[in-house]
Amino acid sequence: MAPEHDHDRGLAFDLATLSRRRTLGLLGGGALAVLVGCGSDDHDAASTTSTPGASAGECATIPEETAGPFPGDGSNGPDVLGEDGIVRRDIRSSFGSSSTTAEGEPLTIRLALTDSSGGCTALPGVAVYVWHCDRDGGYSLYSDGLEDENYLRGVQEADADGRVQFTSIFPGAYPGRWPHVHFEVYDSLEAATGRGTPVATSQIALPEDVCTAVYATSGYEASVGYLARTSLTSDMVFGDDGGASQLGTVSGSVDDGLVVELAVPVEASSA
Repeated sequence: MAPEHDHDRGLAFDLATLSRRRTLGLLGGGALAVLVGCGSDDHDAASTTSTPGASAGECATIPEETAGPFPGDGSNGPDVLGEDGIVRRDIRSSFGSSSTTAEGEPLTIRLALTDSSGGCTALPGVAVYVWHCDRDGGYSLYSDGLEDENYLRGVQEADADGRVQFTSIFPGAYPGRWPHVHFEVYDSLEAATGRGTPVATSQIALPEDVCTAVYATSGYEASVGYLARTSLTSDMVFGDDGGASQLGTVSGSVDDGLVVELAVPVEASSA
């Protein structure tokens, strides 16, 4: 059974657990637009890595979302961002004093950072911190029994094309939340790992059909019931617009591997 979570106590609780810096950012911060595709685990092979067109809709930003009670960025307890090993592509295993690997169906997360005020041109050099729960719905650094783990967390610096990539596992579902992935955007790798302030914070809503397919596999049994008892429209984060602004579009299959790619427009003046 998945551990009990503070997530299902509402957005007000989430905000209350965060620092003043974080809360101000949530109330008045910028936004992100999310487009998702799928391909192979080869960063150079999949056509889904192409940057979306520069239409007004594709470059439009969306309101920031809460980082939740378990960010691991120092705003609510543990700070993994300053630790050696956090800058990495493969985030499935813990680093440092533990080498525990999170089990689950493979998921590659790709993000393309673009300038929403400049026709969605690439933003090389910015950094992204990604984190999410494990197959059982637990968060490293916080959940019972996972306090000494730091898996499913990592930072990448965008390359010359504004791209980052993480190898991970598909997150499970837990009470009160639709399946999702958290991320923060920083203006540089130094800012991400040196107690800087994120310029954007958001979450990815995972498509229901993909969640259903993954949760039918061994190890995700608890997620089946949790998914059935919530929806995008009832989710405390995605509920306002039914997740329309952050819902990923996924192709491929569980057997062939899942790759989620996001185009993340932010204002260049902010990043």
